Amino acid sequence: MPSEKITFPNQTGQQLAARLELPVNQHPHTYALFAHCFTCSKNLTAVRHISRALNQAGIAVLRFDFTGLGDSEGDFSATNFSSNLSDLVAAANYLQQNYQAPALLIGHSWGGAAVLHVADQLPSVKAVATIGAPFDPAHVRHLFANQQHLIAAEGEAAVNIGGRSFCLKQQFLDDITEHQQTPKIAHLNRALLVLHSPQDLTVPIENAAKIYQAAHHPKSFITLDGADHLLSDKADSHYAGQVIASWAQRYLPIPQSEALTTNQEVVVRLGDTGFTTEIMARQHSLTADEPVEIGGNDFGPSPYELLSASLGACTAMTIQMYARRKNWNLHEVRVHLSHRKDYATDMAAVEAHASKIDYFDRIVELQGDLDATQRAKLLEIANKCPVHRTLHSEIVVNTRLSE
Repeated sequence: MPSEKITFPNQTGQQLAARLELPVNQHPHTYALFAHCFTCSKNLTAVRHISRALNQAGIAVLRFDFTGLGDSEGDFSATNFSSNLSDLVAAANYLQQNYQAPALLIGHSWGGAAVLHVADQLPSVKAVATIGAPFDPAHVRHLFANQQHLIAAEGEAAVNIGGRSFCLKQQFLDDITEHQQTPKIAHLNRALLVLHSPQDLTVPIENAAKIYQAAHHPKSFITLDGADHLLSDKADSHYAGQVIASWAQRYLPIPQSEALTTNQEVVVRLGDTGFTTEIMARQHSLTADEPVEIGGNDFGPSPYELLSASLGACTAMTIQMYARRKNWNLHEVRVHLSHRKDYATDMAAVEAHASKIDYFDRIVELQGDLDATQRAKLLEIANKCPVHRTLHSEIVVNTRLSE
């Protein structure tokens, strides 16, 4: 399942809502923990895009809502930076107990300040990435500067952040002033990647400079030129995810497998569990698998689906080659296929030595300015594609053990 909806308890027993995003084509080799921005939630569009980019690199991502936000239980007005740090530790503990301890922390904005502060409490963490993070958690004061005098006088006040109303109490202001980031960053002892946009109007890029200067190597900085603070443009958030995934590979414990090589055209490899199969055709990597209901992981198409794909690809190529040679106006070919076995016919044809009858249902879709005669001819050509002819020919498979 690519995405799992889960809950786990915070330090007071309240249930925090989370999503575990998993790679769709492999088992994850690494787990990452994502902390969202101030008053945001795990469902922020940028968070989802970054998670998916990491999934493509084989990294699972747990994104969750801090106490009192999103779908998590609790009262936001009773939370503070300290409680957010506790939530992060609770999330890391959940991963360790149920999956695998996180090796990568990612924090966006306020969440970036949080992961910098909590990393030293999590021995499994090897790398930390921040996106548009403030150097100091007290930076959020500017969001409610006009209400600070009211909070001081009344003990609490309703503040408007991002078009939504939140209740903030004096304890929140007191708490954010107690946390000193400089010593935490200086003693991070993890690889650090700082991503920030020069056009960030919420958290100026000077914050990134302070974080970078306070940190020791290994550290890296990437500018998200043109992006806004929330990475509203899908291209910006996807780019950030790709950069993090590529950078983190240098520091994460990624298992290395022996490269597939062969002196034949194709080589495949399958281990002693499941059906997830690696395929190398020349320099092209593919994955085959079986559906979950028959014991596979569904990380790739089944062998018969790959066979259908071969027939479809060859059909499309053959039709288009013929149309081009004739200078016919064929813009696009689509071939829809499915494979089935007609078991009723099998039983009826046992005596005729045709007990195994395979059917490939093939629907050819032609897009272009073609008359009826041209369409009929192209349908005829479909049956002459090389793979089609191979499937109708007598086939000999020579099999032997390798030396």
